[in-house]
Amino acid sequence: MAKFRDILHYFRPYWKLSILSIGISSLYEIFDLIVPYTIGQILNLLSGQPLDKPLQGAIATFADSINYSVDKNISLGVLLGLIFVVTVVRAPTQPWLTSWFHWDIALKARQDQNQKAIAKILTLPLEFYDENNPGRIASRVAKGLSNYTWTYPEIAGQLIPKLFRVLGIFVFIWVIEWRIAVLFLISFVVILSFTLKKLQRLMWYESRLDRYMEDTESHTSEIITNIKTVKAFATERKELKRQEQRLQRELTVVDYRIHQGYVKLGTWQRSVIQFCVFVVLGLTLAATINGKITLGHFVMTLTLSSMAYAELEPISNLAEVFARRYSSMVRFSEFLQEPSGKDTVGLLEESTATQSPYKFTGKVELDHVNFSYEDNRPVLHDINLLIEPYQTVALVGRSGSGKSTLVKLLLRYFEPSQGQILMDGEDIRTLDVGNYRRRLAIVHQEVDVFNGTVLDNLKYGRPDATFEQVKEASRIARLDEVIENLAQGYYTVVGERGVRLSGGQRQRLGIARALLVEPDVLIFDEATSSLDYESERSIQLAMGELQGTRTTIVIAHRLSTVREADKIVVLDQGKIIEVGSHDELLRHGGIYHRLHALQETGELLS
Repeated sequence: MAKFRDILHYFRPYWKLSILSIGISSLYEIFDLIVPYTIGQILNLLSGQPLDKPLQGAIATFADSINYSVDKNISLGVLLGLIFVVTVVRAPTQPWLTSWFHWDIALKARQDQNQKAIAKILTLPLEFYDENNPGRIASRVAKGLSNYTWTYPEIAGQLIPKLFRVLGIFVFIWVIEWRIAVLFLISFVVILSFTLKKLQRLMWYESRLDRYMEDTESHTSEIITNIKTVKAFATERKELKRQEQRLQRELTVVDYRIHQGYVKLGTWQRSVIQFCVFVVLGLTLAATINGKITLGHFVMTLTLSSMAYAELEPISNLAEVFARRYSSMVRFSEFLQEPSGKDTVGLLEESTATQSPYKFTGKVELDHVNFSYEDNRPVLHDINLLIEPYQTVALVGRSGSGKSTLVKLLLRYFEPSQGQILMDGEDIRTLDVGNYRRRLAIVHQEVDVFNGTVLDNLKYGRPDATFEQVKEASRIARLDEVIENLAQGYYTVVGERGVRLSGGQRQRLGIARALLVEPDVLIFDEATSSLDYESERSIQLAMGELQGTRTTIVIAHRLSTVREADKIVVLDQGKIIEVGSHDELLRHGGIYHRLHALQETGELLS
């Protein structure tokens, strides 16, 4: 659970510059107080009342330095010069010493944290994405970064300096009349304490609302992703009604609990502030009538106190803005604190010159491998399997038998609970995960395609591949037949998630992309299960051409795609039940024989 200190850590790399810029901003706010003080002294001078002793001494020193005697004109000149320095001279310097640094820090921090967020996205374990869809993650990151960026200049450049300004006003008033200063301080403490207490309650509502809105945006993202399914089942009205209900609940909370709460708080603040200003006016007027303070001090005290109470509203507004943004900033920090997957350690680090790429024969051995996603719910039981170099091995079985999980272990997405997986006799856990995975390639049932050209997608895993190598991989995958019919050939833009390509075309692209990296082990994860007969036949021909060129592991529901495999491994309920060739398993009369008979019957019926 992230806390307030995590928000401060966001800007930690810039803490020295932050302290400097906040300090300068605070000094400028205090310099503003010199103007009403000086005007009060001018009023004393014009009304024949004495100037403050420290100021008299400063004027006398200045007059001696220029060989002038102290008189009314020289005193007015010094006072006007002081106002000129504080207002005109400082004007061109203030933006560069304050606003520039505040935004410079905020923008640099945003870049740093954006990079951290992307790194976190790339290193989170797969199970995180099973629970959080892209819309939820993107919303969480975008809102967090945006609110951090906008909040820093407001807090560092306005809120903190304004608090120092109020403190400076208290000191000025204390020097003139300490009784008024005490009343002033007590009123401020009471108003700010009550405000913070109410803001804490509103922040709790903001936090709940933020999570609720995140869920709403997440479902909106799902609607966009699954729009074809929505239209196919004609559930547009249902989805609209559901989102309308959620948006109405959001409005109720925002309008009648949160926004109304801020309005009530503002009403109370304004009423109390105006009462306090009136009390200060009365006390200051009484002190002036009784001769305790001069007319100039009366004007200065009233002006400064009015300035201080006027700052309460922007301070409260800034605190309100911070309260509204606090939840999303905390949730962004919580996102960065999510534990990275064990399989991603070192993947984002630059490879050193001493790290030579691996080259395997493709001999894979699973030795007493057990695995479970949750305690007491084992998925794989005592798996023992030897895959010789250049063999084509098929994994078959009912859904949920553990086929895909076994491949995930081989790719090091997860680690076995017990046992070990060996590649050329070495435990894969001892190998550099990045270099290891570069020697494997997988073609999924749903091939992920980026919004770019066909060529960009083909070269994704190997950017330095030559065009001749691309063409050869495309030929083996039967992708060249597809490219010939595309308007711009290899330079055709395929659209978001490859929407301009059919399922079979994306599969061929996936195979060509995998071949281009020249893997030692090639994995097909149900690559033909959702294709039509013609597309499936093309993929089978491509797979057949690969047989014997490298170790190939095929996960398949359709047994027709694995008949030519060197070895077929039948899994059931996480255990290896049968191992053999297609003919051997048919003669055995076990699970494979039953699955084959069912599929043959289904094919005949169709």
